[in-house]
Amino acid sequence: MTLSSVDDVEVFDLNLINLTKLFGEFVAVDDLTLTIPAGSFFALLGPSGCGKTTTLRMVAGLEDPTTGQIMLGDKDLTRLKAYKRPVNTVFQSYALFPHLDVFENVAFGLRRRGIKNVSEPVTQMLELVELGPLARRRPGQLSGGQQQRVAVARALINRPGVLLLDEPLGALDLKLRRQMQLELKRIQTEVGTSFVHVTHDQEEAMTMADTVAVMNKGRIEQMGAPVSVYDLPRTRFVSTFLGQSNEIAGTIDSTDGDRLVLSAFGHSFAIPRERSVPVSGPAYLGVRPEKLTITSRQSGDAVPAGHNQVTGKITDTSFSGVSTQHQVLTTWGDEWMVFEQNRSASSPLHPGDEVIVHWAVEHSFGLAADTEV
Repeated sequence: MTLSSVDDVEVFDLNLINLTKLFGEFVAVDDLTLTIPAGSFFALLGPSGCGKTTTLRMVAGLEDPTTGQIMLGDKDLTRLKAYKRPVNTVFQSYALFPHLDVFENVAFGLRRRGIKNVSEPVTQMLELVELGPLARRRPGQLSGGQQQRVAVARALINRPGVLLLDEPLGALDLKLRRQMQLELKRIQTEVGTSFVHVTHDQEEAMTMADTVAVMNKGRIEQMGAPVSVYDLPRTRFVSTFLGQSNEIAGTIDSTDGDRLVLSAFGHSFAIPRERSVPVSGPAYLGVRPEKLTITSRQSGDAVPAGHNQVTGKITDTSFSGVSTQHQVLTTWGDEWMVFEQNRSASSPLHPGDEVIVHWAVEHSFGLAADTEV
């Protein structure tokens, strides 16, 4: 679908260059440099207070950076007023006009620019967000998901170079939030505008974004495609914030071909060399809970040759629908989490069972011991 009735805006890379924001002596954003590719769906992911919303507000023109530059293509946005920037924002509250119907909410930006013939572009935009039949309803007559789509349509009608999304799905229930994740991705793909999505929700970021940047203490810890960041975290913070991770603290003290050998608690564990940040000395081995296989020690099931393994006792078991989650106390006192896919009506394992937990070496990753969780 084209929106030729409205002036088209070319899409350019958004470049943040040495961007810093201080509040007194507190460093909210710390010398941040990154490029958001034109036409991409980009997620800034991190916990509360990491600087992601401050970064978004600086791009929107709602906060002035202390130092640094914000460039959209070759245009310097750094000191431009918010209303002069080719940037629109969708907030969690939606901020719809309650006295205007859906059509007029979407048309507002065009009318403000003095465009008189708004019928065609507004109708096209409402078709894009699948709200055409609801054009004459007011916001109070819509569901949360419908209000969200009105807010997106209103933000896109002026064809911004970048659309900023500030925790836009936070007010929705789980089922509706998952539906809207797919809707927003579909809309972004169709219009081709760069979307920058700020969220603390890992699933939300990984579902929608082409690129995820994990932010911590004002800096980017790791950036890349969601599957690569999740599968191969490069810091302990990323490994534990983006999903769950089990860790073994030890020392990499030898090699075995293309594998590193980590010694810990009287045992040896293998890590592929290409999946480890450190290649010697103190380190952490990490592995995701869904990569593990768990069996009872009494079952006699053989552990496949070459697998890493730990032994322990189940301390808690919980059913979560697609999987059963077992908490295992290892022989050296660490708590591990194992996700066992539910292929039968119930798991044969129960709290108190002595178990072996094992996994293929290629699922291990190595992290530096001096990084924070």
